[in-house]
Amino acid sequence: MNRVLENEFYYLDNFQAVLDWIGQRYSDLLTDEEQAFIGAFPGLPQPARALFVRMVMRKGALFRATKLRYPEIGCPVAAAQQLLPTGWVALDPEVTLDELFDLLLKPEIAAAFAPQLRQKTARKTEQLEQLREHFADSRAFSAWYPGCDDVALRILVKPLCDRLRLIFFGNLRQDWTEFVLSDLGVYRFEQVEFSDASRGFRERADIDHYLQLHACKERFAAATEPVDTILDDLPAHAFHNDWLESRREKFLFQVGQHFEKEKDWTRAHAAYARCSYPGARGRAIRVLEKAERYLEAWELCEAARGLPESEAERQHLGRIGPRLARKLGHPRTVAPRAAGPVRLDLCLPLPVGDWWVEGVVREHLAMDTAPVFYVENMLANALFGLLCWRAIFAAIPGAFFHPFHRGPADLYSPDFGRRRAREFDDCLAQLEDGRYRATILEHFETKFGIASPFVGWEALDRALLELALDCIPPAHLRKWCERILLDVQANRTGFPDLIQFWPAERRYRMIEVKGPGDRLQDNQLRWIDYCAAHEMPVAVCYLQWEQAA
Repeated sequence: MNRVLENEFYYLDNFQAVLDWIGQRYSDLLTDEEQAFIGAFPGLPQPARALFVRMVMRKGALFRATKLRYPEIGCPVAAAQQLLPTGWVALDPEVTLDELFDLLLKPEIAAAFAPQLRQKTARKTEQLEQLREHFADSRAFSAWYPGCDDVALRILVKPLCDRLRLIFFGNLRQDWTEFVLSDLGVYRFEQVEFSDASRGFRERADIDHYLQLHACKERFAAATEPVDTILDDLPAHAFHNDWLESRREKFLFQVGQHFEKEKDWTRAHAAYARCSYPGARGRAIRVLEKAERYLEAWELCEAARGLPESEAERQHLGRIGPRLARKLGHPRTVAPRAAGPVRLDLCLPLPVGDWWVEGVVREHLAMDTAPVFYVENMLANALFGLLCWRAIFAAIPGAFFHPFHRGPADLYSPDFGRRRAREFDDCLAQLEDGRYRATILEHFETKFGIASPFVGWEALDRALLELALDCIPPAHLRKWCERILLDVQANRTGFPDLIQFWPAERRYRMIEVKGPGDRLQDNQLRWIDYCAAHEMPVAVCYLQWEQAA
């Protein structure tokens, strides 16, 4: 039987494990309140601790005791009584009218407010609106509804528990269910050795900055106040923590996109100019052009051309530069154009029933001696992820700081490959001496099902892997890996849709499929150009439907 089912207090054990982990690794960063909580929690009676964790794991901070009945805990009110001296929960707390409506069912509202409700059959929202004008104060739950035999409970330290969750996971996206899903076998994670340097936060300011940034992002998403007001609360200085700074940069980029969508070119440019997030400089040039500030746009474009941050920016500059030159009256220059990929034109009957464009082309091109597979980004990423598994999960400082990482925390950092240069060099060296095949197949067997940022297990099988390894030269695999490493976030996508293998000839061909009216996207163009430049077989198939007679 699974450990989760055997141990009815599994969630309590998991919570305590988090507290122990934090106490051992982050004691120097904790506030007095956090230290006191971690020290006091284990000394409480088990039912009280279990009830507290159940409340922490539930959404919100206000509950009815009848909704907190668990066999292993017993009476929730009795357990809550044991928690009262800590000040972490309140029994029969004061609640607002809005909070009360969240707790009560419609018949209970009718009973509690019988004298005031004009229409007892009205919707709850309508009833709430009617009663608001009469009840603006907060009252104890029992005072609102004297005839109720239930009790309300409020957890008072939810923000503290959220901070502890943040310290453990390094984010507020993951929650306590990670433990349960891992225990149940739904998720499996690579076991990484943790050193004393394996911490997401290095100083207390990191935690405070994360919370400050998170609050700004939440307010921005709510869209209930001016964006400038939110930006006033965002630290203007760069954070010392690299991965935290990347989150601040990304937020500024999103703010710039918001202003750009609103056609507020001045504020959009100001936001882009404040950050160095990938693509921000290109967007800054674009909004300067939109604002008809052509000279400023040209000067920034020329500076970017001297040292482009990525292939994507180089591609963008190649389009916007000639436009700006024309508007400024500069002499026209014609940029050399790369040779286009092999073109494959198909005109097929319109299928009936369920179909998809790539599937239609796959079935048309497939032969017994040359099968075709729909792989898109999956196969190349899987080959990279399996070959370089040890490098990807290398326990370098700051990459992993809890047991539930799907990948390293700095995966999209510009220096991701550079920080692991020796490990990646060792992995890619196997492509030179023939060991790569055994390594990829070994990792497929021994790591199957373990979460990876590159391997989609549900779409991968050994037969496809072996066919790919038979037909794709190691020199080509190396080029794929090198380009992914150059910019993981940008280059892990854009691969052609289909791949065709000729096992007898030990060769392959990648095929990007475009249906009627479809065109190549920028990241697809970059991959196709890269493959063509390195003499890797790639074609673009343009599909048209036969005209009915």
